[in-house]
Amino acid sequence: MKFIASSNALLKQLQNLSGVINANTVLPILEDFLFEIEANKLTIVATDLETVMRTEMEIEAKDNGRVCIPGKILIDSLKNIPDQPLTFNIDKNFGVEITSDSGKYKVMGENPDNFPKEPAADDTTSFTMTSSALVTAINKTLFATSTDDLRPAMTGVFFELGTGGIQFVATDAHRLVRYKRKDAEAAGGDNFIVPRKPLNLLKSALPDNDDEITLNYNSNHFFVTHGTTRLSCRLIDARFPDYKVVIPAENPYRLTVNRQEFLGALRRVSVFSNKSTYQVALDISGSELQLAAQDVDFSFEGNERMKCQYNGEDLQIAFNAKFLIEMLNGTQSEEVYLELSTPTKAGLIKPVDQDESEELLMLVMPLMLNQ
Repeated sequence: MKFIASSNALLKQLQNLSGVINANTVLPILEDFLFEIEANKLTIVATDLETVMRTEMEIEAKDNGRVCIPGKILIDSLKNIPDQPLTFNIDKNFGVEITSDSGKYKVMGENPDNFPKEPAADDTTSFTMTSSALVTAINKTLFATSTDDLRPAMTGVFFELGTGGIQFVATDAHRLVRYKRKDAEAAGGDNFIVPRKPLNLLKSALPDNDDEITLNYNSNHFFVTHGTTRLSCRLIDARFPDYKVVIPAENPYRLTVNRQEFLGALRRVSVFSNKSTYQVALDISGSELQLAAQDVDFSFEGNERMKCQYNGEDLQIAFNAKFLIEMLNGTQSEEVYLELSTPTKAGLIKPVDQDESEELLMLVMPLMLNQ
């Protein structure tokens, strides 16, 4: 089997898929890309058994065939070859010979029959949304997912489909983000949890534009297709926590601040916080907000004052500054407001300006104040 492909075009496609491959896998074939050639079209597939990603590109080929090629050595070699047509010759023992203008490189491929099969998209339900809406939803929620594998339900984003739109929810028990898209249509009632890794891959693979994307799901898998790229992943088989019960119905005090000023103050003050809790205390009275952080072990201390608008009784409450910074980065609004009640109750962060088609709510649990 023989085919000719552009080195740069091939490298670009392989890099898009390389995030699927795990570095230290128990099955050596999972470190390979599966190449399938049919009618001058090359389909490249990568999998880690949970997530499968495939893409297509145009090539020159006289015959059809399949081969598995080790991913790392292929990408490393293509990075160092200037843009030019490369000729791939594959013999009957799956030996791969790559010929460039000035060199010849050999690598041992593997039998494609041993490559894991892709899950079949049977009995799927579909819904559509724009590419930019999906990318935005992932960006606004993914950071709040948990990395604790003992609580698998929290390691992904919860998709809650309804006739009025789609809600995306992520939580790690210390913070929660609920993002709603009112411009996405879906039949009501269904929900499922998509793992963090495939969402990260989608975020990079999808364009931030108004292309319409069809998303399909069944009881076990989630499928996304855009252009020549297709991703499928196994859904998390766990029950998502009842997040509605933790969102306070009434937080009577409202603090309104300039997002960039608040972000800057938090970044500066948090440098002096304890590196295990990142605790920053907010002291709010009248139209002044005071931020304070300290690390008693090293005698570090940081304080800043800034202007704010506040309706409510004077309040002192502490939060993890890292969480606040990530949440403030998750919105583009010029101003945000914090809805608060007591030093032990969750605070809500909402953007003052947001698009009619979206609704963002972020919740963060307070820390016990250092007295």
